[in-house]
Amino acid sequence: MTRPGGLWQNWSRTERVRPQRVEYPPTVAAVRRSVAAAAARGLPIKAVGAGHSFTGIAVSPGVLLELDDLSGLVSVDRERSRVRILAGTRLHRIPALLAPYGLAMENLGDIDRQSIAGAISTGTHGTGSRFGGIATQIVGATLVTADGDLLTVDDEENPELLPAVALGLGALGILVDVTIQCVPAFVVQAVERPEPLDDVLAHLERRFADADHFEFYWFPHTDVALTKTNTRLPADTVTAPQPLLARWVDDILVGNGVHQAVCSVGRTAPAAVPAINRLSAKVWGDRSFSDASHRVFATARGVRFREMEYAVPVERLGDAFRGLQRVVEEHGRPIEFPVEVRTAAADDRWMSTAYGRASGYIAVHRYWRADPTAYFAAVEEVMRAHGGRPHWGKMHTQDAASLRALYPRFDDFVALRDRLDPQRRFRNAYLDRVLGG
Repeated sequence: MTRPGGLWQNWSRTERVRPQRVEYPPTVAAVRRSVAAAAARGLPIKAVGAGHSFTGIAVSPGVLLELDDLSGLVSVDRERSRVRILAGTRLHRIPALLAPYGLAMENLGDIDRQSIAGAISTGTHGTGSRFGGIATQIVGATLVTADGDLLTVDDEENPELLPAVALGLGALGILVDVTIQCVPAFVVQAVERPEPLDDVLAHLERRFADADHFEFYWFPHTDVALTKTNTRLPADTVTAPQPLLARWVDDILVGNGVHQAVCSVGRTAPAAVPAINRLSAKVWGDRSFSDASHRVFATARGVRFREMEYAVPVERLGDAFRGLQRVVEEHGRPIEFPVEVRTAAADDRWMSTAYGRASGYIAVHRYWRADPTAYFAAVEEVMRAHGGRPHWGKMHTQDAASLRALYPRFDDFVALRDRLDPQRRFRNAYLDRVLGG
């Protein structure tokens, strides 16, 4: 978000910048004018959405485009269940736009505050071994290129560019709209419960394979996994949503309020963290309910944190997790934040963490006021030993030299960047690091 005085900072407070200009284009034409004007002044230009990335991927020291006003539904293709949506539209607003047409997004992550453009450009994903990240739902896009022209990518125009543009890291141009391949609206039955961690790890491959959507959280210093198993059901299924009071207690009071207290105590009395984690694992997440898909997939996150997430080949997920456990045991200070474990299907998006391989994801977090450096570095070493690819929107230390070996289409992506943005109008320090200058 941009504050008075022109200071922009992201949600996790890991990045901040004071741009030379901040603009709020309400139309595609306004975006084109902004890009052309920035080029005439010799200023780099970047678009930002919700600022939910933990990296500097959206940092713009030149011209910063806030796309909140570039939001809403452009058109609907009822026959093919496709919707065209402006790039600044927040994920949590999309269900209401789709509802009149009986449609839903195929899958979502567990946070829905991001813009659709930001979510796909950083490789945001949910969980489910048969489902890809959000970028795999994109079948068309329009972006403003470095010279201010419009580039359309869809079934009929430039289709060969879709695997690059749909997950473009903000390096190829300014996305102004995307076309989403939707599915008929559906209900999700959720079962959340604590289970012995060793039991979950012993049958990890089966647990992910047997469910439509399965994930688990592990509170460090405990032997408990908080499992989440989601089953897709037809839209006309009679639902049993959580009562409002129960949901408030679970998601707001316990999930956010109590966890905020845990994080605060962890800073002043770190020795208490293991006992508090054991208590949290007992009282958090033992429920069953059903509701419209988007209400189940996404949860409220009120505690500010910092995050690193790596994707490893799914067959190496168990070993990578056990390596993480060893890091926690050997780390100098107790870890107050749970670890999240998910999976996703292989896909064809050139810069996707799941490109060409079914992937398991391990995400580690620290409270935003705690220093994550040593913990994240130790975890990153484990993930890299297992062929891990870092989430583009989450903290990591890799650069172009190391990333090139992980992505078979890396050089193809850089070549497309050279073609679309030869003057590097959309560059910033983060993109220079991960793609090269």
